[in-house]
Amino acid sequence: MTHATAKTQVKVADEVWIITAVLHREQPARSDFRVDEIMERARKEHLTPNLRPGFYVHVIQHCVANRAPNPGRYRMLFESAPGRRRLFRHGDTYHPAREGGKIIPAKEQLTSEFGELIDWYREWSSLGIRQAVENDPLLALRGSGKRLWADEHADDYVRRLRAGWE
Repeated sequence: MTHATAKTQVKVADEVWIITAVLHREQPARSDFRVDEIMERARKEHLTPNLRPGFYVHVIQHCVANRAPNPGRYRMLFESAPGRRRLFRHGDTYHPAREGGKIIPAKEQLTSEFGELIDWYREWSSLGIRQAVENDPLLALRGSGKRLWADEHADDYVRRLRAGWE
């Protein structure tokens, strides 16, 4: 998917998101990417005539949700391990000062080719939430105790526990 879309000036943060989304979409089995992989893919894609100097610092810092903002408050990427990034998903932890920060580019500001990534992301992100819930050992316990009181109404149970109290 190599092309030059310099017609529309893509914001650096949006370019970071697009490149990372393209990597995720092409390699769905991968959970994250090395920073140098994202950089190399950005050079290959040519979303802008030349890779802008700010791209790297956006991948390292400005777009990373779980790092302190300096100064960008974006929540577009998540640092899964040192030197590794993936797209941010709702439910991921993030630095509190990034609350309300931009997560995805505005669809209307992207070419139709990249606008479809927004729809893909929404599905991909929600899938991640479902998988996280399914794989969480505490959340897996949800409802496991409901049979303990199946034969007794809650009020009767409390009354029985309090019997003999003065």
